[in-house]
Amino acid sequence: MQCDYFDAGVCRSCTSMGVPYAVQLADKDASVRSALAALVDGALWLEPFSGPESGFRNKAKLVVGGRRGAPELGILDGRGGVADLTRCGLYEPALAAAVRALPGVVARSGLTPYDVGRRSGELKNILVTASPDDELMVRFVLRSPGQLPRLREALDDLRTTLPGTTVVTANLLPEHKAVLEGPEEVVLTQADSLTMRVDGVGLHLRPQSFFQTNTTVATGLYRQVTDWVSTLRATVLWDLYCGVGGFALHALRAGAVGSVRGVEVSPAAVDSANRTAREMGAAPGIAVFETGDATQDLGPARDASTPSEPAGTTPGSPEVLVVNPPRRGIGADLAWRIERSPDLRHVVYSSCNVTTLSRDLAAMPSLRVRSARLFDMFPQSSHHEVAVLLERV
Repeated sequence: MQCDYFDAGVCRSCTSMGVPYAVQLADKDASVRSALAALVDGALWLEPFSGPESGFRNKAKLVVGGRRGAPELGILDGRGGVADLTRCGLYEPALAAAVRALPGVVARSGLTPYDVGRRSGELKNILVTASPDDELMVRFVLRSPGQLPRLREALDDLRTTLPGTTVVTANLLPEHKAVLEGPEEVVLTQADSLTMRVDGVGLHLRPQSFFQTNTTVATGLYRQVTDWVSTLRATVLWDLYCGVGGFALHALRAGAVGSVRGVEVSPAAVDSANRTAREMGAAPGIAVFETGDATQDLGPARDASTPSEPAGTTPGSPEVLVVNPPRRGIGADLAWRIERSPDLRHVVYSSCNVTTLSRDLAAMPSLRVRSARLFDMFPQSSHHEVAVLLERV
């Protein structure tokens, strides 16, 4: 892939830019295998799964700079300004078209871009997500609610310019801090979720919910995990750090298990997962998603004085567990709980950090890797996603 922004030194986020993609993929696979060599036999590795090397991102995170009537969308340039990135080659086609059109919409809206150096202005960031059906969720990150009427007035122009726009929100971030969004979200459209249709499952993505950045490779990951689970002849699956329910709901739809339970810290994601389950026609109790701390959800804690039943026993204790934690991994306490849950025969661990994955696998010595695979969610970078199937010995 060739990138004018990279060549000009404007953006260096893609640390592998210029390296032939086949070499990138081989190097990344070799690096992950080496990091897990003490825990994963080389013969257990499947061929890495990859998608396009460009045009793969379903989400754009754009800082807004410039001035009222002449906005610039991109990244901070290190001098208090914003470097344009509206023609980044990583974006999916529908997303790319949206990003190129948004400066005009912002200019016509009259919204004033936020000036980082002066700490003045209103519009800080714009976050855009494209679905597999080319529908869009557009989130405007504002300094204060005072600009909500102006943003509402701009909705017709936004929809006319970008007909695929389904969800529009205002996210409020009053503080001057190095984050992309604040905690408060005001939905400005009738629809409050974007449907990410993956392998026949319409996953509902709400504004502050997590979804993999690469839809093509996420599809491959869901299929692989479902295939693994299908071989286990399990009845009950639990999905910790379940997000919008992708792993659990794909396994349920495929008939790989009879019932699923998901745990996630985000109430919005849990609502989305339960909504998808209802739309799939899951009977009450067959697909249960709950808000909670995944690290505290399985078996007794390490300091428990007496044995206790696992929390949330509906719909039954798990025979297979799926975990998809953030970069910090599942941690010592959950690893302890998994290690001491003898009825739990299999675990699927999807990780975006091979270092914490290695640490967590070492903390569960009674579970051995049965299969492993790299999923290249992030071409042009060293970031990775690895999934492993574990079996109790």
